Amino acid sequence: MGQPNSDLPLDGITVVALEQAVAAPLATRHLADMGARVIKIERVGEGDFARHYDRAVHGQASHFVWLNRSKESIAVDVKSESGRQIVLDLVARADVFLQNLAPDAAARLGFGAEELREKFPQLIVIDMSGYGSAGPRRERKAYDMLVQAETGMISVTGTPETATKTGIPVSDIAAGMYALTSILSALFRRERTGKGALVEVSMFDSTVEWLGHPMYMKMYAGKQIPRVGLGHAAIVPYDSYPTADGEILIGVQNDRGWRALMVDVFEREDLVDHPRFSTNIVRVENRGEVDELVGSLTRLYSTADLDQRLAAAGVPAAALNDMAGLLEHPQLEKRARWRSVGTENGPIDAVLPPMTYSDVEMRMGDVPALGQQTDSLLAELGRTGDQIADLRRDGSIG
Repeated sequence: MGQPNSDLPLDGITVVALEQAVAAPLATRHLADMGARVIKIERVGEGDFARHYDRAVHGQASHFVWLNRSKESIAVDVKSESGRQIVLDLVARADVFLQNLAPDAAARLGFGAEELREKFPQLIVIDMSGYGSAGPRRERKAYDMLVQAETGMISVTGTPETATKTGIPVSDIAAGMYALTSILSALFRRERTGKGALVEVSMFDSTVEWLGHPMYMKMYAGKQIPRVGLGHAAIVPYDSYPTADGEILIGVQNDRGWRALMVDVFEREDLVDHPRFSTNIVRVENRGEVDELVGSLTRLYSTADLDQRLAAAGVPAAALNDMAGLLEHPQLEKRARWRSVGTENGPIDAVLPPMTYSDVEMRMGDVPALGQQTDSLLAELGRTGDQIADLRRDGSIG
């Protein structure tokens, strides 16, 4: 898993994760990026079910290799008495325990948050769930699409004709990021006070937090914000517009930007103070007319020429890339963001995590095979070779 690096911010922190899918593994992978030792507890034989989503990456699942580098995998039957004791022995040495099993499953196994905190007062326990520990939906299954639907995320995403979920699992990612920040803040508090913590993070709450704008529009203006495709419900012009040879995205954030677009890019000063276009409020009211006007002007230029004119005028714009465009993007190449990461089926390319420290590079360790570190971790816990063999024979480990 690579040698410890004392310059990494979380070097010396140990995390035990009873995790699966996306939300929890995202949080712990970032902890591993920052130097924490992350021990991933997986089911014997099957492991994290995200290992089996697809076979896109040298026969491995794309979600799994994205979310699980730099971790150590131990395969344990947590329903067996021996398996549960192994987990408790690992937790006893840990700073953080994180789980995102089904509601109440961790408690039934003996890993309930209150129980663990009583045994290990300095432990930071993170309970992740779909809907939280109370309320009418607490026991419901909560996949990303379902949470997007329950929170209303889908109602504000898509075109006027068709509502849709986002193209990536934003409810999972939101929960993962709030789990990450809660762990970091709890570690900081423990440094000052010596106190551990119990933190609850739900996908539902995390997604609701991201819906502040449409929530307040409904609460205080009585308006359900419309689905506007690539556009923005509160800003115009902010959309994709045709060029002579393709299309380009333009985002005008304020009235100064509108002036720059009309005067410096299109040389149409006569439109700056037009009564239906002069402020963002009236541009939103006249969205169709504004978009038609801007589209008639963007069509006069090639995409490359218009992109240069927009950049020179300070008007935000972007190419409408697909994944091929992302992989070839000069920002990634020129900033040397790619690294090689090992997997059981050979090396793969991976992008450095977003946090870029000036004095140390984040860790980019291997993606573990299922149970790859089982024997070495058990040896650390004091199990002998014979004991490990016995555990394997009775199915307690894999």
